[in-house]
Amino acid sequence: MNVFVLDLVLVLGLSLVLTVCVARSPYQAVLQHSRIRGRQQGPNVCAMQQIKGSDKKYFTNCKQWYHRKICSKPTVITYECCPGYERIPGEKGCPAALPLVNIYNTLSVVGASTTQMYSDRAKLRDEIEGPGSFTFFAPSNEAWAALPTEILDALVSNVNIELLNALHYHMVNRRLTSEELRHGSSFASMYQDFHVHIHHYSNGVVTVNCARLIKPDQHATNGIVHVVDRVITAISNNVQTLIDVDEDLETLRVSPRVLLSLTREGQYTIFAPTNEAFEKIPKETLNRILGDPVALRDLLNYHILNQMQCAESIVSGTPMETLQGTVLEVGCDGDQMTLNGNAIVTKKDQLGTNGVIHYINELLIPDSAKTLLELADGSSVATATRLFVEAGLRAHLTGSEALTMLAPLNDAFKGSVAMTPEMRKLMTNHLLKEQLSSKSLYHGQELETLGGAKLRVLVYRNNLCIENACIAAHDKTGRYASMFTVDKVLTPPMGTIMDVLKGDDRFSILVGAVQTAGMTELLNQQGALTFFAPTNDAFTTLNRILGDPVALRDLLNYHILNQMQCAESIVSGTPMETLQGTVLEVGCDGDQMTLNGNAIVTKKDQLGTNGVIHYINELLIPDSGTGLGPDPRLILVLVSVSGLGLVQSILCLFQLKLSWSLLTVHLLLRRPDCLWRAAADSGPEAPYHRIYFIRKWFGFFYLLWFKPVQQGPGPGFGVSCQAE
Repeated sequence: MNVFVLDLVLVLGLSLVLTVCVARSPYQAVLQHSRIRGRQQGPNVCAMQQIKGSDKKYFTNCKQWYHRKICSKPTVITYECCPGYERIPGEKGCPAALPLVNIYNTLSVVGASTTQMYSDRAKLRDEIEGPGSFTFFAPSNEAWAALPTEILDALVSNVNIELLNALHYHMVNRRLTSEELRHGSSFASMYQDFHVHIHHYSNGVVTVNCARLIKPDQHATNGIVHVVDRVITAISNNVQTLIDVDEDLETLRVSPRVLLSLTREGQYTIFAPTNEAFEKIPKETLNRILGDPVALRDLLNYHILNQMQCAESIVSGTPMETLQGTVLEVGCDGDQMTLNGNAIVTKKDQLGTNGVIHYINELLIPDSAKTLLELADGSSVATATRLFVEAGLRAHLTGSEALTMLAPLNDAFKGSVAMTPEMRKLMTNHLLKEQLSSKSLYHGQELETLGGAKLRVLVYRNNLCIENACIAAHDKTGRYASMFTVDKVLTPPMGTIMDVLKGDDRFSILVGAVQTAGMTELLNQQGALTFFAPTNDAFTTLNRILGDPVALRDLLNYHILNQMQCAESIVSGTPMETLQGTVLEVGCDGDQMTLNGNAIVTKKDQLGTNGVIHYINELLIPDSGTGLGPDPRLILVLVSVSGLGLVQSILCLFQLKLSWSLLTVHLLLRRPDCLWRAAADSGPEAPYHRIYFIRKWFGFFYLLWFKPVQQGPGPGFGVSCQAE
């Protein structure tokens, strides 16, 4: 029973803690973090981050603390008393609570003495000294100093009525702590019930009419004071009205039907392009967009967020979704607000009843309003773009055809590239006859190009490829067409694997071997094969079997996979089953690919209509079944270091399990240094290779006697690049 009661108490206690944590506001969470960072300085000390070269300070969150940056600018750590506390001379930290006095007297101790002075002048003192419960959003001394002289003069003239009205607009006739200042809320002010608008952001920043609360929760006997960083003014118009009356936004008003939603209630942020911004756009592009209702709607919605983001709420780059559906990165660089990393905001925080306007001097054109040529402009495919134009394909890139452009990265082109008839045809085959999304592609899908070529889609674990070219970036989807950025220049297959081999003099011996082995039909028929094709030089030591069809067929089948594997899809250390029935082990070191640790792939991804060819510089010898036995180099090693004759070595290595076991015992008894010498290597990594060799040898011995044996590539004398 006692255990049950204890468990119940623990559950209730945990629930209470979780409830408190969940209920804590973002500001309180940041304040708590600042307290933790400042506790070594004494009680009730908060760590603040101050932007170097400015007076702006922020309570610090975890991310800012470690980055030591706000708005891309370095910060310094300062330590101040947390809200509601003060220092005592000679004592550590801030042990004393501020005296609880009325609002008027509180203003003088929280850095708002100028507001206190203007309260005297406006005859507001009696009200904020007397009974009641008020919230006063009090401008700091610096906020009054930053106010333009003509505005300040207008406030303090006219028998002080304007000043009184302005101060009353900073007041709410009830006590509101930071916890109660919830995001998107508004409260009637004491000036003709005009509302003040609150935003409480996830990063802990709290604003009222876009003025940041810099010293919240300063309690008083008759209310509470929140010190803010600017003087706020009453707002009565929605954002659409603000746009309609501003001559600097005249061009933006070209389609009031599209902006009709801005008259409704809500919380919008509009990055409003000025007349200057529209003038920077080429006339042809601007006229095309203005004459296309779909493109125009996307253009304007790309400038609108369905949330209100005051400039002071931004402390770092943050992706935000627009009404158009894609995202803008809204950030800051010092005092400047940035969009997608560019400081193009010229005027900030023009507040309406249903949102805020930031003026920008450059037009933001979303991909969905662009042509193919505009999608490629300014990106990492400039070389491909130039070649498309030089090939006479500009009309396709600027028109309304449904196309998909395969645009190779600049690095995919080696050296200078000139336009030739072959290059013109190649670029035509980089344009597909339909608008596609990479998310809709599937393995084996066939795509047709403008040049009439048929291309295959190849889906691998880590790559999505079209023939030899793999997609290297996110799609760009334009008004009518899409662009896939790819890592290589496309090489559409010009024939079968057999056709490719016949067309390359380096494979003359291999072509003869294929014909002798009766495999011509296999390499010509429809399918999806991978052929690790040995060049002529690889056959120099094995000319004796070129007249043996059975041995050749077994040998060549060991070079062929019954699936299409471009280089991008091959993972180091992955065994791949061959047509011969055994497996190949692939290793890689950077761009270099090896097979069974010996053969090096000298050229990758030569495509045929029925598969892909990788050129290799050595023959791959299977462990059994060819009549060739193990790698002849092993025989030569044994002859030279073990004392066995050539015939004895060959006979020994042709045995089954017992042969390997007897050979190991023989070497250990007769020449114990044999294995060490057999793995000799003149390179700088010789010790590693020797150890690897011996591990492989005895590992194979163990597998022969204590593990079920499966056919494989043999003991393996090469080091797979990433296998160990």
